[in-house]
Formats: sequence, C-alpha cells, structure tokens
Amino acid sequence: MAGRKKQSLLNGALVLVVATAFVEIVGVLYKIPLTELIGTIGRGYTGTAFNLYIPIHNIALAGLPVAISKLVAQSVAEGKFNNVKKIYKIALRMFFVAGTIGSLLVLALAYPYAKSMDAMASLPSIIMIAPAVFVCCVMATYRGYYSGLRNQTPTALSQMCEVVGKLVFGLGLAFIVQSYGMTCFHNGKPVFGVECAGVQDAVMALTPYASAASIFGVTMGAVCSLLFLVLRHKIVGDKITKEELDASPLADTGKNIAKMMLTIAVPVVVSTLVMNITNLIDSWSIQARLQYAVNSGRPVIESMFSEAMALAPEMDNVQLKSYLYGAYEIALDFRNLVPTITTTLGMSAIPVLAEAWTLKNKLMIRSSIESVMRVAMLISLPAGIGMAILSKDLLNIMYGVSDSVTISATVMALYGCFTFIMAAAQPLINMLQAIGRADVPMKAVGFAAVAKVVVNFILVGIPQMNILGAIIGTFCFYIITVSYNLNALIKETGVKLSYKSVFFKPLICALMCGTGAWAVSGICRRFMPAFEFGSRISSSTVSAVIGIIAAVVIYVLALLFTKSIVREDVKMLPKGEKICKVLEKYDLIG
Repeated sequence: MAGRKKQSLLNGALVLVVATAFVEIVGVLYKIPLTELIGTIGRGYTGTAFNLYIPIHNIALAGLPVAISKLVAQSVAEGKFNNVKKIYKIALRMFFVAGTIGSLLVLALAYPYAKSMDAMASLPSIIMIAPAVFVCCVMATYRGYYSGLRNQTPTALSQMCEVVGKLVFGLGLAFIVQSYGMTCFHNGKPVFGVECAGVQDAVMALTPYASAASIFGVTMGAVCSLLFLVLRHKIVGDKITKEELDASPLADTGKNIAKMMLTIAVPVVVSTLVMNITNLIDSWSIQARLQYAVNSGRPVIESMFSEAMALAPEMDNVQLKSYLYGAYEIALDFRNLVPTITTTLGMSAIPVLAEAWTLKNKLMIRSSIESVMRVAMLISLPAGIGMAILSKDLLNIMYGVSDSVTISATVMALYGCFTFIMAAAQPLINMLQAIGRADVPMKAVGFAAVAKVVVNFILVGIPQMNILGAIIGTFCFYIITVSYNLNALIKETGVKLSYKSVFFKPLICALMCGTGAWAVSGICRRFMPAFEFGSRISSSTVSAVIGIIAAVVIYVLALLFTKSIVREDVKMLPKGEKICKVLEKYDLIG
C-alpha cells in the first residue's frame, strides 16, 4: 500500500486541469498556424470530418471507461485486488473489439456521409482520422484503469503526449502537402489532378488534402499517447502489492466481470448513441439547412455579415456555406475550452463518489457533489462572461485579424453567455454514473436531442438566423439535460446543495470580474495610442490582455473577500491544510 497513494477528488482534478491547460495551450499553437495553412474553408472540411468521427469515437468509447473506473474503485474499496487485475484484462479485450468496429464504421460511412452533405472535399480528412477510433479505444482502457485507482497522473501525461504528437505531425504534414501542391502549380503541373488557372484555384484544389494531412495528426497523436501508456504500465505498473493480492479473495469469473461492466456501460452507450447520432443528424441538417438559407437568402446573409463579406474572397453558394460553417467551427475552439476543463472534475469524481457510495459515506457523498458543482461554477462563470465581453479581441489574439472573425466573434459571445450550463453538464452525468444511475442521463439526452434537432432545423434555414440558429438549439439541449440530471442527482442522493455557496457567490464574483475586464480594456483602448504590429498585436488586443489581467486580480480578490473559497475544497488540494491555515488567519475562507 505504501507505494500507491490515492489522490483526492480535487487533487486528481487538479492534475487533469494542469494537463488540460497544457493541451489547450498547445492546441492554440496548433490551431493558429493550422488556420493560416488551410484557411476557414479548410477548417470547414476538418469540422465535417470530426462531425462523423466524434460520434463513432464517443459511442465506441462510451460506458467502458466509466465502467472500468467505477468497478476498479469499488473493488479497491472492498479490498478485492484480484478483481482489479481481472477487470483490466477483460476491459482491454472488449475495447479492442469496439475500436476495430469503430474504425471500420468510419471508413464505411465516409463516402455516403460526405456525398449526402455535398462535401466530397472532406472525404480525405475522414479517411485519415478513421484509425484514431481504434487507437483511442485501447488507450481508454489504461486511462479508465488508473482513474479507478485514483491516480490521474498517467492519464494527464498521456494527454500531453497526444497533443504534442498532434501538433508535430498535423502541422508538419499539412505544410508538406501544401508546399507540394504549390510547387506543382508553379511548375505548371496539375494540383492533385486539377488544372489551375491561378493561385486561388490552386489553393482550393490543395486545401482538401492539406486538411486531411493536418487531421492525420490526430491519429498520430493518439498513437504517441498509447505508446506512452503501454510503456508506463510495463515499467511502473499499478503499484498493487503482492501482499494485497494474497489477502484479497479470488477474482470473479471473466463472464461475471464482463456482465457487470456491460450493466454499467449499456445505459451510457445508449445515452451516447442517442446524443451522437443526434449530433450527426444535427451536423448534417445544420449544413443542409445552412445551404438552403444561403440559396434562398444570400443577399440577407451578405448584408448581415457585411464586414466579413467585404474582406472574404469570392465564393459560390457551396463555398459560402462551408465558409459560414468554418467560422462557426473556429468559435467552437473557445466554446469547448471551459467544458473541457470542467470535464476533468467529472472524471475525477467517478472513483471518489463510487467509493463513497459503496461505503455509504453520506458526508463524503455530499462533500464530493458540492465540490464538483462549486468548482465548475468558479471556473465557468468568469470564463463565460469574459468570452462574451472580449470575444472579438480574443479571436484576434488567437487567429489574427481575418475576414471571418466578426462572424466567429458573434457566435463565441453568444456561447459565452451560457458557458456555465455547458460546464455543469458532463460532471453531472459522471456523478450519476458513479452512483449507478447511468439511465438518468440517457432519458435526459433523449428529450434534449429531439428539441435540439427541431430548433436547429427550423432556425438555421431562416436566412436572418442562418448559423446563429445552431446556438439556440445547443442552448435548448444543455438547459434540458442539466436541469433534468441535477434534479435526479439531488433526489437520488438526498444531498441539499448550498446554492449560495455553489452558484450565487461565484456569480457575484464573476460579474465583478467581467465588469473589471470591460472597464479596464475600454479605458486602455480609449487612452492608449493606436498602433498595430502584424495581425495579432495592436492597441485593441493589448488593451484586451491588460483587461484580462485586471479581471483575474479582481476575481481573486472578490473570491477572498466574499469568502467564496470553501475550507473543504482547499483541504483536498496539495498542501491544503497549510493553505487553509493561512486563509483562516486573515479570515478569507468560508
């Protein structure tokens, strides 16, 4: 036992948050040059490929990592260490099968999917990402296993390996393909089989293949991550001692373990299946209805986004649809940032809450649920308000001034307004899964999915709404799922949340933070001499950075003086006891 230490809920989450922050920073380093290499239209192609890959990837992975983590945590709590070893072996076999089927399914659906959306240029990207489903499935076995042992470090390190691999291979291969295509054009040769009259034609011809090369980086990043986990498992192992194995009862049969895993996994799989099939239909319908909106009301859309249209290259209706969808995809880079971070809370909560539920420790159950929800709000509320206020400046900093930034900024600002709802969604699902109620999210997703598809289908087809209609559909989806799941979690556990601590105090601090960002950036913008160096550094973007720094300081001070930081949360952090004593000395902790 001495060699294996269990991480607390927030300690484990902190490890994952650090890894996630690293992943997102490297992701920015990846997306900025990637967007410059393949352009907004190229991002539309990769977005289309992801819209097929992600549902199949999520379905293939659904349930089993949760089942592994939950069963391992339960077995450790009961001292059944032989069971722990057996769970790992059975899970690896099951994931091998799921991954193989998933990759083959992506390849089988690639052509009909691309054809149905009039997006054949995205076909190479879909093919290049297909093997990643298999690799990610095998990788998830290791991540779920270590999560159940309440050791999130291997997962965190593997995530870092994955994103670095994606950066190196994705950008490198995209650059090679683009260079090859332009060399062919300048030498008077066809560009990937297309005769090109000018540079713009050459760019249009090579973009589908440069996009495919960039997306192959996702597959190679997953390979790098898997190699790390395999080597670490062989060298370091899981730290379960021989004494623990000798003292534990014999393992259950493989058949019983597989049955227990499926009992937990099936509701999650069904929920994920419904959600991702909905997303797949939704993605198809958004693009189809967006095409309808462009065909029926192009002048309205051009007038609505006149600033972007004045700077954009000439496009036919199909390219304009891809352009609008690509601008939407760019905004999603920020929309998904905060939920990605708060998802780590849910991942860390599964083994902790499963153990507390197994041991019927009511105090630990309440503490875990409140901590997850409170920290999710502390992160998401200020971040969402900041995204809404500084959307255009943040996009200019990340991607530089571009023709599509005004469209992306509008999308990002609207998503920022309800980031806190999206941030709560996955942690709630994970906590219900941890207490054995994976059926609840399945029902919630079913109701919400229907609402989302209907709303998107109606609104996106209206030229005056076009791509902005998808934001309203997403809002409907999350408000239904979060409300339903939160109500079910409270009823099932009997925990009465302190809404003052969980929501209202973080909201007040976040509003002070947002007001500070708006005021400081506005003052700087007004009094700072106008300047511009390149497409990213200007008086406007520098003012935004100063505003963000001021907002962080204001937020920290607001948290301290309103005593929004809670003693129980701090104690779960590394050196938590010492931090508590310092804060208590100055009466700055709740």
